[in-house]
Amino acid sequence: MSAGCCEDMAFDGNSARYKRALLSVIAINAIMFVVEISASIFSGSQALQADALDFLADSVTYTITILVVGKSLKARATAALFKGSSLALMGLGVLGSTLYHLFNGDTPTAEVMGLTAGLALAANLASVFILIRFRDGDSNVRSVWICSRNDALGNVAVLIAAWAVWETDSPLPDLMVAAFMASLFLYGAVQIIRQAKAEIASGTLNPETAHAH
Repeated sequence: MSAGCCEDMAFDGNSARYKRALLSVIAINAIMFVVEISASIFSGSQALQADALDFLADSVTYTITILVVGKSLKARATAALFKGSSLALMGLGVLGSTLYHLFNGDTPTAEVMGLTAGLALAANLASVFILIRFRDGDSNVRSVWICSRNDALGNVAVLIAAWAVWETDSPLPDLMVAAFMASLFLYGAVQIIRQAKAEIASGTLNPETAHAH
């Protein structure tokens, strides 16, 4: 869908349809945070814990996205910069926790990991389906798409980890996937921060993301 009246205008999220889509995704993420953090505690899985924190972070940052819709470009880019920085901190935190459990952790419960990761994947695929029409736009809009896309990739990795833990009876697959997810967080953070800083510095939108579909 075209979000603006001119082809060179980037979508800034200022539409009722986009806001409704975001509210739906926020609800999905909030519910899955509760489900997954409970499962991570029960199973002892670091990968599930990382994914649960991601659901929580998404709920908060998507709420920020709604709050700055319609604001100035600088306000929207600053919000995206905050979200990118938060994503980077979360990635570093997951890496630190993974390193700790590498030497102090037990083997997680593979069955709980697999079931929960399957539910999380379904939830994130639903979010991706809801947001795919809004995958391009300014840094604030694009950050939502990047996070949702990365979440679905992370869930596939957790499912693979659950199978590997069950096969090997070792915590290493779980820790490896937690580290992989942390790298996804960091990569996404770099993308978001780079675009947001460019928009703040130039006062214009990145032409590569200037159209919404």
